[in-house]
Amino acid sequence: MISAWKACCGRLPQRWVFAVMGFLAILNAYSMRVCLSITITEMAPTTHKESIDDSCPYNQTINKDENNKKDVKLYDWDEHTQGLILSSFYWGYVITHLPGGILAERFGGKYSLGLGIFSTAIFTLLTPVVVDFGDSAGLIVLRILMGFGEGTTFPALNAMLAQWTPPEERSMIGSLVFAGAQLGTVLANLLSGLILHSYSWPAVFYVFGGIGVLWFLVWVLICYNNPYEHPFISEREVKYLHERMNEHTHTKPPPVPWRHMLSSASVWALIAAQVGHDWGFFTMVTDLPKYMSSVLHYSIQQNGFVSSLPYLVMWFCSTASSWLADRIITKGIMSRTNVRKLGTTIASLGPGAFIIAASYASCDGTLVVTMFTIGMAMMGTFYPGMKVNGLDLSPNYSGTLMALVNGMGAFTGIITPYIVGVLAPDQTLSQWRLVFWIVLSFFIVTNLIFVLYASGEVQYWNDPEFVIRDREERQLSKETNRQTPSKKS
Repeated sequence: MISAWKACCGRLPQRWVFAVMGFLAILNAYSMRVCLSITITEMAPTTHKESIDDSCPYNQTINKDENNKKDVKLYDWDEHTQGLILSSFYWGYVITHLPGGILAERFGGKYSLGLGIFSTAIFTLLTPVVVDFGDSAGLIVLRILMGFGEGTTFPALNAMLAQWTPPEERSMIGSLVFAGAQLGTVLANLLSGLILHSYSWPAVFYVFGGIGVLWFLVWVLICYNNPYEHPFISEREVKYLHERMNEHTHTKPPPVPWRHMLSSASVWALIAAQVGHDWGFFTMVTDLPKYMSSVLHYSIQQNGFVSSLPYLVMWFCSTASSWLADRIITKGIMSRTNVRKLGTTIASLGPGAFIIAASYASCDGTLVVTMFTIGMAMMGTFYPGMKVNGLDLSPNYSGTLMALVNGMGAFTGIITPYIVGVLAPDQTLSQWRLVFWIVLSFFIVTNLIFVLYASGEVQYWNDPEFVIRDREERQLSKETNRQTPSKKS
């Protein structure tokens, strides 16, 4: 069978096959994660408060849904409860980041990633059943379990990217893979809106859970931890990857040099940038459908479209800027460090400014959607900016580094939905403006830290010889201290 696969697919560059499947992994992860954000507007419809002055007028003709299903159970969840439900995913998500990264570096990321997505798919399929029996409490527990599964996604993929991406293709391949977050959000919002327009809300979870199971079956068959384990990769591609990556990338590096990693200013700069990015991104991903439904009163079908449009444009921007970033670095126009800083700055200040502008566009739906779309398009430069920066700093420990960085950023996923629930209980314009000003503040502060301290160069502690020598010296120092008798006073 292997010979048949090699004859069929050996000529395909397997690093790009991995890139496409990695992209689909994140696309599935985000579609299963995000589909609840729009579906919850139908599971627990908002009661429109005409008496509140600072709210958009409710247009009955716009929000009319001719195919609304009356026989489906609805839930009386207030904004606070909905905030807890939407944030509960991240309670589990942050816990499995670090174990996922360490396991991926030690044993490879194929199964830590694959089984994580597969378990999330199973829990997604079970969502309607669990909600029916357990109401909000059951859904919160299920979302925590989904977070456990997805927590391994980015660390495992980063560990595999380190094995499959030569430096000159890193921005493009890395951004292609990570762009699954945008298209997964597009798919979740757009397809959920279409499904909810014609069917009841449980159908959303059956569709996305089924797609996740299908992806897992294909992933197990055609993707492998590194080029040397791949049974039907061409010898030419193995040679090329080895020549381009053998200096800084090793399949079995020594244990993680935690002391040096955690004392690195460039690592903490990357963590700061990730926190800023995630604060803005998770606010938008989790709560933009609620804004479109509760503030602007779009129908469920319209909501799916207008909530997905910003992420579709963001994907185009991330792809184009990634290609441009690789060209700039390869031609020596700008250093890798400055390319990462420029991309991150554009992706911080641009979205922050346009999100604020959207909140002051009041009830002009077209202008609001335009402002959100431009802002999220500019966020696309995060991917050739800080998102691939962990691969620059340490290819050998990229899984652990991604676990540390993405795990710290993921705490914002716990906080932001809760903040929206607390600060915008009535879903008014002034309440949402405060939410968006907080987003802009985080963008500015975290970007400043990244610009001051970030680096695009491989760090000294990535070198296995240094790590081994450092461990031996510390061990020798401990033994010397134990053998030296203490001086009597």
